[in-house]
Amino acid sequence: MGTTGLQGGTRVSKSNDRIKAYGNVDEINSVLGIILSHKVDTDIEKLLKKIQNELFVLGSDLSNPNMNDKKNRITLTMIKDLEVGIDEFENELNPLSNFILPGGSHASSLAHFARTVTRRAETNVISLSEKEKINNQCQVYLNRLSDLLFVIARVLNKRSKISDVIWQSQKDTL
Repeated sequence: MGTTGLQGGTRVSKSNDRIKAYGNVDEINSVLGIILSHKVDTDIEKLLKKIQNELFVLGSDLSNPNMNDKKNRITLTMIKDLEVGIDEFENELNPLSNFILPGGSHASSLAHFARTVTRRAETNVISLSEKEKINNQCQVYLNRLSDLLFVIARVLNKRSKISDVIWQSQKDTL
């Protein structure tokens, strides 16, 4: 009851770092599904649906400890596509001069939530990589995805004509 199977038939504890890592990837995918239940522009919708499919590949990659098995692995091309998305969406935005807080529109807040889950997944993948051999592109993919989700959150606010929530330091509020 406290174990689960990996690809290849190996059974591990449900508290294993590998299970935590791909469990968090599944959570990212769920949050993206919630974002997609909102009306978002076609370019964002198309990209998030593509990412959802890639997250299934990422989960499969993490659930397969056999590094000789090359199917369903995160690739450099997937990472480069995320970077293209970051660059394209950043072109719509003014450079940041302040830290911002998660908030604004509901969809933007959810994108920030997805970003934080992605950071947690990245941390789990790093922890796993310190103990076992994994595809190092998984970590890079999650790192770039969290940056893309931050930019998407800002774009969602801008397109909704809602300002980002500016962080105010303690000294600013006194």
